Amino acid sequence: MTAVTFANKARFKAQFDPNNQEFSLSGTLRPQSVDEIAPSLALFRDSIDRVSGVLYVNVRRLGQMNNTAFHAFARVMLDASRVRPDLRFIVVTSSVVGWTTEKFGRLSLIEPAIKVEEYDANFYPFQSILEESRFFPVLRTQTKMTWRHERNILPRHGLKENMAVADICCGIGDFAALVYKDFKPSRLVALDHSRPSLAYARQVAADFDLHGIEYVYGDAAELLLEDNQFDFVTCRHALQVFPRPQMILKELFRICKPGGRVYLTNEKVSHCVGEPRGESIKWTYEQAAKVWAHFDMDIECGPKSRRYMVDCGFENIKMETFMVSNLDGDPQDFADIVQAWENAFVGQMSTHRGDTQEFMDRFRRGFQDHIFAALHPRGYAGWPIWVASGTKPQ
Repeated sequence: MTAVTFANKARFKAQFDPNNQEFSLSGTLRPQSVDEIAPSLALFRDSIDRVSGVLYVNVRRLGQMNNTAFHAFARVMLDASRVRPDLRFIVVTSSVVGWTTEKFGRLSLIEPAIKVEEYDANFYPFQSILEESRFFPVLRTQTKMTWRHERNILPRHGLKENMAVADICCGIGDFAALVYKDFKPSRLVALDHSRPSLAYARQVAADFDLHGIEYVYGDAAELLLEDNQFDFVTCRHALQVFPRPQMILKELFRICKPGGRVYLTNEKVSHCVGEPRGESIKWTYEQAAKVWAHFDMDIECGPKSRRYMVDCGFENIKMETFMVSNLDGDPQDFADIVQAWENAFVGQMSTHRGDTQEFMDRFRRGFQDHIFAALHPRGYAGWPIWVASGTKPQ
């Protein structure tokens, strides 16, 4: 890995990864003259000379770029394309930094050897299900039920007042709002890749007169946040919906301060339980895990969290589990959550997978049996959640 850092307060970085044949630009690139970025341009030319086939140009984390810089890098690509018929450029952009797709896309109209790919266009396979506004009240109910446990768990994992906190994959923002009210962070950034969810979060914050939360649109795998900023970083129920969870975890590690902690929650849905009708419930949640796996999501990853954190370099890793159940307040709340799962897992995911009607009828029956157990006067229904946290080494 070769890197060149722009001199203006290290706000910009150029890197070349020969293993992946990837040249990357990140930060804020606004030089007054081309001379200011001469070392980065030299690295770009050297990267081109060292590869054949495809050179990936990663601008997913390039927050700003003025025309002086754009034209300088564009000229290098155009010139190389015309003298190197063996070489293709793939510029990898992100919808989070929307201008990059449009700006670099102009080059593909000039030179066929330059293509632009929006990295996250289809990266969250079924995220759109949970972005639908009709699910927002159910998501709030889930947080209400988990908060009864997490309010006491979070301090055991290091959260205390006056910390700089980031909630990555914040969803509709209800967890961030509860952290803000109960733990009074000195700074709280809540980031998500869903614009509808963030719009809802901002509205709730306004309704509740919460003015200290910074809501940010962003990609958890390519955070536009600087290194070593936060004392405590949370990421709840997110690794399980991401095809490559290690990519998110590396970003959480990067933005966490040395000595700070990253806090995760994830599930193992096949361990959901209920009685009566336990066998039907067990079968359905085992199938739910397989349906998620079909879409490259791992809703069984809760117990894997420790391994992920060890592999990422965290220390002092803590793990525990808690069971959300129909005994946590109103049993109807639990039933409402399961009904939403049925709508998503059977009504959309299983249908999209092309399952038979016979399978879907049995699949649906297990969710209905879980609701029956939750509402039965002598019944029990449970949803287990794994908690993991680790310290970034000093």
